[in-house]
This record gives sequence, C-alpha cells and structure tokens, in this order.
Amino acid sequence: MSGRKRPIVAVCRTVPDVGLKLLRQSCTVKVHAGSVMTPRQLRQFVKGADAILTLLTDHIDGDVLEAAGPQLKIVANYAVGFDNLELDEISRRELVATNTPGQLTDSVAEHSMALLLATCRRIVEADQFVRAGEYKEWEPMLFWGMPLLGRTLGLIGSGRIGAAFGLMAHRGLRMRILYHDVSACPDLEKHAGATRVGLRELLRRSDVVSLHVPLLPSTRHLIGRTELGLMRPQSVLINTARGPVVDEAALTEALMERRIFAAALDVFEHEPTVAAALRRLPNVVLTPHIASATREAREQMSIMAARNILAVLSGKPAVNPIRTT
Repeated sequence: MSGRKRPIVAVCRTVPDVGLKLLRQSCTVKVHAGSVMTPRQLRQFVKGADAILTLLTDHIDGDVLEAAGPQLKIVANYAVGFDNLELDEISRRELVATNTPGQLTDSVAEHSMALLLATCRRIVEADQFVRAGEYKEWEPMLFWGMPLLGRTLGLIGSGRIGAAFGLMAHRGLRMRILYHDVSACPDLEKHAGATRVGLRELLRRSDVVSLHVPLLPSTRHLIGRTELGLMRPQSVLINTARGPVVDEAALTEALMERRIFAAALDVFEHEPTVAAALRRLPNVVLTPHIASATREAREQMSIMAARNILAVLSGKPAVNPIRTT
C-alpha cells in the first residue's frame, strides 16, 4: 500500500485498539464510537471505504455495499458467526468476506461451562436468595440442584467451540459425550469417547444439551416445541450459539411448565430484546452475549480482523476468508 493514497477503513463500532493500531500504520481509520447504527447511518458511514470492519450487530446487505462504492474490497467481520452478512451480495460483487475463528474458542467454551455449573447448581437463584436476606438457617432441601459427574452432555455442533466444551466436560466432570453434526469429529471421538448420533436420539439421551451451530436457514428454530418435548424432565439447555436457533416462546413454555429443569442463554432470538416472560423465570440463567468477553479473546479478534484487512488491501489472500460458495 506504500506510495499510494492511504486506503480508508470504516470500523462500525469501537473494538480493542490493538487491531486499530495495526490498521493506522498504513490506513486511514474512521471509527463509529456510538451505539449500533441505523441502516441509513450505516450506509452513510461506509461511503468511500476500501474496507469495512463489521460487528454482528451490523447487517451488511446490497444497499450497504452499494453505498460504500466500487473501491470496496473487503468486509471483515469481528465475529466467528456471519449471519449478519449477506454473502450472496458480497460474492456477486467479488468482494472478500472474513471472520475471526479460533480466537474465542476457549473463552466461549469456558462460558458454556460456567453456564452449565451455574444453572445445574442454581447459583443465580441462591445468590439472589442470600442478597434478599432470605437465608435464615441451613436446610436439608434448600436449592437442590442437578449433579453433573458422569452425566451425559449432548453437543449440537462439534466445531471448534463445541469440541472444546465437550473436552472440558469430559475431562473435568467425566461426562459422557454425544454429538450431532453434519460431519464426524474424530478428535472428539478419540479424546472424549464421543458418539455421533441423530438429533432426536441426542435430545432423548442427554442430561445437558448445548448448542454450538451457526445460524443458517436449516438451524433457525432447530430447537422448538417438538425437540423440547423429547428432552428429559431433568435436563438443561444451554445456548451460546445464536438466539434464533431456539424458539424462545416454546422454550419459555417448557420452562414455565417444568418440562425441562432449566436453561442458560447467552444469546436471544430477538437480541437485544429479551422477552419479559423469560426474564421472570427462576429456572433460566441469562447473560448479555458475553461468552467471548475476555480481554485476550476480544483483542485477538481485533488483531485478526485487522490482519485480514491489511492482507486484502495489499493484494494478498485473506487470512480467514468466509467461503461464499
């Protein structure tokens, strides 16, 4: 990029500065420091950009790409998932789309484990009970939870994050691992003794069901009323994937009727809105999409997004291209 006009990088929200520093060495970087932009604001913001660094809250469609202009070369998503990108439009314009896989694997797997323990041992309920001054004396049957040692964990999705969580659960809690995926995961089978099964079998046999799939047309409402009906009355559902993978109305109904023991959600169907009925339930743990929220993970995501942009603007292949075909 030396000897030419400095390319413009439009960063749609504030991200960790380590990646921006890399970009500023050879690019003009403009950062939207406010909250999520409206579609109109987004189209205005990206005008003239050679690269757009997007977040999962930015819906990148043909109108946004058209507004950026013909000089646009890359859309770098600051996330592993990319359901916010209209990949057909990106491909049609022969642009590059990238994401940040691998950098948040351990952080999301750890958060899944935290949700698992908090939910099964009713940590949030018990914490609120103590803070409210309700704890008067030790009681033999106070806040009975669900034991996990040796129980069965069913993973729906066995990519990097799902496999990492499965290994944690197997090694730390000696949990038996079932998984459902379109392809086999030999490493999970080898190191955790995991068994690949159909979705219905997984739901019937698992004490804990944890979701680790991308949001695609085929996975929207993957877990609905029928699937929840297959789960055990003492089972737990965990979602750190994408909110619309679960039919929240059906889940709320199942929790209210105690047809499953509990749920833990880091993502929501209509994010950031969380249904009032869901928020009122005691047998659900809710966190605000923070599964990857460690300094290390978020900084590495920023660096990876920057490196993808710098590579493409220099005429090199992207480090982490999203395959659009």
